[in-house]
Amino acid sequence: MADENKIESKPENKGALRPDLVTIAGLVVAFAGILGGLLMEGGRIRDVAQITAAMIVLGGTIGAVMVSTPLHVLKGAVVRVRGVFLDSTPDLSQITEEVIGYATKARKNGIVSLEQEAEEIADPFLRKALNLAVDGTDLQEIRKMLELEIDTADQRSEAEAKVFESAGGYAPTVGIIGAVLGLIQVMKNLANIDEVGHGIAVAFVATVYGVASANLLFLPIGSKIKARHRAESQRQELILEGVSGIVEGLNPKLLREKLRAFTGAADAKRAAEAPKTPAESKAPAESKAPETPVKAEA
Repeated sequence: MADENKIESKPENKGALRPDLVTIAGLVVAFAGILGGLLMEGGRIRDVAQITAAMIVLGGTIGAVMVSTPLHVLKGAVVRVRGVFLDSTPDLSQITEEVIGYATKARKNGIVSLEQEAEEIADPFLRKALNLAVDGTDLQEIRKMLELEIDTADQRSEAEAKVFESAGGYAPTVGIIGAVLGLIQVMKNLANIDEVGHGIAVAFVATVYGVASANLLFLPIGSKIKARHRAESQRQELILEGVSGIVEGLNPKLLREKLRAFTGAADAKRAAEAPKTPAESKAPAESKAPETPVKAEA
């Protein structure tokens, strides 16, 4: 017979992967604005379409990053790029409800009653936290272990975001190197003034590539990685506080109020956007008492 009090665990509380339309739209707007401005100024796309300049800038930047970054950090940074274009922001309200469900059952039947549910939780962080609680681990030890995991993840995310920030610093400098290399070739053709003008224009394309790649790709990617990790850290902190409340035997209602600090903004937004009921919309009109004229006595 199935346990009627069994709490349904979600497959993953990290959020379903979906395209990040803001990132995609941002790139489209950025490149459309730059190339559109070029065309409006009378330029042509092929004026900046120089494969050699791209090779110098991208090759030099990637090489510099490889020299300055350990291999395991580099691999992690490459994997993180997927999360820039695919949004998996966790639903903190959903996580809160799941934690409150565990707290309610623990308060009724004891924390040991969560043993079976804890083993079936898909979220590894929540599973670890609840297993520690069910095993009777001291609350201070639970906090130390989970905070250590959060801090380690913070350091790893910071190092992986730093890879793209470093690339954003190297790219403009490598672009200048490309421009100088192009000018060296121009100096060989000083006798032909037409070739000199064309060569100078081509030489500075490398500078454009360096500055554009740094400010439109590398630096924004680093910032987005940090933003993604901040959302993940917030999820883990919510779980930590929730499980701590379960261990302390906190009333589920009080625990919900405590966790509202993580979801308060989202809950307030949903409440504001929710349609009002007919009773709520008529309340102001009904509460207003009609004014009756007062007759003066003769």
